[in-house]
Amino acid sequence: MPRRILEGNVVSDKMDKTVTVLVERRTMHPVYKKYIRKSDKYAAHDEQNMYKVGDRVQIEECRPISKRKSWRVVAGLGDAATRQAPEVTEKAAAEPKAKKAPAKAGAKTAAAKKPAAKKTAAKKKDA
Repeated sequence: MPRRILEGNVVSDKMDKTVTVLVERRTMHPVYKKYIRKSDKYAAHDEQNMYKVGDRVQIEECRPISKRKSWRVVAGLGDAATRQAPEVTEKAAAEPKAKKAPAKAGAKTAAAKKPAAKKTAAKKKDA
């Protein structure tokens, strides 16, 4: 029997080696014939703790790992796919980093910009 593969968003990563994945699907209402969204939450095994809240992942059915956990994360989609495992990032942190190039004197930074003044008081006087 083939294993089911589902796709969803990570909504919690607070547990060790476990993520909670919200899987949504669209089904047609039997009486009203209108499409409605149904959702389920699955606890999935994440061996390297590399997926964070908001990541889009694929999970695959597997043997029971614990009482609630019988799914494992197969792949990350989108931004999660480019994220590396923690072991790889620790090795990169041990290597010396290259110095950043100095900023140009004429370039404006985001901190230097001031937001525009609100004109709500002038609108109230006109009304």
